Amino acid sequence: MKIHEYQAKKFFSDYAIPVERHILCNTVQEVTAAFSQLGNEKVAIKAQVLTGGRGKAGGVKLAGNAEEALQHAEAILGMTIKDFPVTRVIVSEAVNIHLEYYVSFVIDRNSRSVVLMMSAEGGMDIEDVARRSPEKIFHFRIDPLIGIPDYLARRYAFTLFDKIAQVNQMAAIIRNMYRLFIEKDASMVEINPLVMTKDGVLMAIDAKMTFDDNALYRQPRVLALFEPTEEEKTEAQAKEKGFSYVHLDGGIGCMVNGAGLAMATMDMIKLYGGNPANFLDIGGSSNPEKVIEAMKLLLKDPQVKVVLINIFGGITRCDDVAYGLLKAFEQIDTDIPVVVRLTGTNEKEGRDLLRNTRFKVAETMGEATLMAVEASHKQ
Repeated sequence: MKIHEYQAKKFFSDYAIPVERHILCNTVQEVTAAFSQLGNEKVAIKAQVLTGGRGKAGGVKLAGNAEEALQHAEAILGMTIKDFPVTRVIVSEAVNIHLEYYVSFVIDRNSRSVVLMMSAEGGMDIEDVARRSPEKIFHFRIDPLIGIPDYLARRYAFTLFDKIAQVNQMAAIIRNMYRLFIEKDASMVEINPLVMTKDGVLMAIDAKMTFDDNALYRQPRVLALFEPTEEEKTEAQAKEKGFSYVHLDGGIGCMVNGAGLAMATMDMIKLYGGNPANFLDIGGSSNPEKVIEAMKLLLKDPQVKVVLINIFGGITRCDDVAYGLLKAFEQIDTDIPVVVRLTGTNEKEGRDLLRNTRFKVAETMGEATLMAVEASHKQ
């Protein structure tokens, strides 16, 4: 789950991480009032959308007077950045930047730990730094049994700074960011850039946070900020029905029983030159109602050109699955091709039930995948 910059900065302030003064605005008139409230000084007007790349898309502008603030607000409010419409902006006091840095806490699955990432080259092009000069990004694995006591925070701070004034500030920011990360069940807390002003003060002029969806039940304050996209709404509906569902960008809808089989099916689709539209694991049940709900879920996606149903029957009997499919498609009206592969318990009986029906029946996973990919290319 993602939140907006202004929401992340509220968490930062609660945890004593320094941020610049800023005001949330929903209209052009509010931007004009905010400019005056901030003392009629130079300001930054920043689009609030749940995606990156705002600066490169024109969603961040500096204004030195009320007229410029008004012009930028009119241009930014209502624009679209990566399919996200801009309905809110923040007006922030402009900061006299001397240097920019990058700092974040993320989950590293390889080391199975929280990792602190720091770089002296923060800003919009941090991804380029990671590709071009990965040695300029420092990584520190955090032992969960130790956390970040003061002596470690200071050691990490000395990576970026040699003057004690900045080291002390950086150490406090690192400790507070880690505490925020842990206490709010975050999966990422990022400052890019963390700036040092001409006066030597460190300040987070941007803030990004994402959270572990599985922990939201114990984070009511975070959950209250959730603004789901249409895809996330669909995934939530699927979860309520007992499915594991993740939307992807391809045209082949995948209905399988088992997460491992789902991953293998998507890999096989890519191998044969196709693109999966989703990850959909319906579990072990062959209940027709469950198949109906799964198909409705798949067919809601206008990109789906063909459905591949890949079932490995262990405890689940393939003839039960076949019967469930037949009952389900008595209630589903669609002309989208459906390829079915049944392997396992009573597979022959299951395939016999589906022969001479609307389904395209395959005996092997490779055969089924190839049929689905070819059908998707014809649509």
